[in-house]
Amino acid sequence: MGNPDKVWRALFIAAAVALGFSGFGQMPIYYRYYITSIPGVGWASDFYATQLVHYLAATVLLALVAFFGLNHLLVGRRRRRLTRSGVLRTFLLAGVIASGIGMVIKNLSGVRFSLVPGIVTDLAHMGLAMAFMLVALYCLIARAKWTAPRKA
Repeated sequence: MGNPDKVWRALFIAAAVALGFSGFGQMPIYYRYYITSIPGVGWASDFYATQLVHYLAATVLLALVAFFGLNHLLVGRRRRRLTRSGVLRTFLLAGVIASGIGMVIKNLSGVRFSLVPGIVTDLAHMGLAMAFMLVALYCLIARAKWTAPRKA
């Protein structure tokens, strides 16, 4: 099946792209700008469909973060260290996950957030997700790695 690192990386990228697309789909911009007129993309104007895709992609991303985080802490930390860009991306991703958990709690039936915490949760999640995407794009262009070998 090829290099397992490339498979994990492709899965992470696919989950991140699905999260980005479905996250923006939570807002009515796809319908407003006729993106849903493109054949095969009509589902993107349905809030519940994009929410389901978002939750499924988030599940995949959480599983990958848990796997790679535990693998680094238990095994890889002796051989590899996080780079500066890896630390920045880790903190941004942790913020996205924490605010995403807040969003899930906010969306549960029977749970009511007052106005200010609800808006703060929304803006924090969207802002951190945008910051993570921009930093990830920069790191992709600059070929910045998450980890580097430890010096002996």
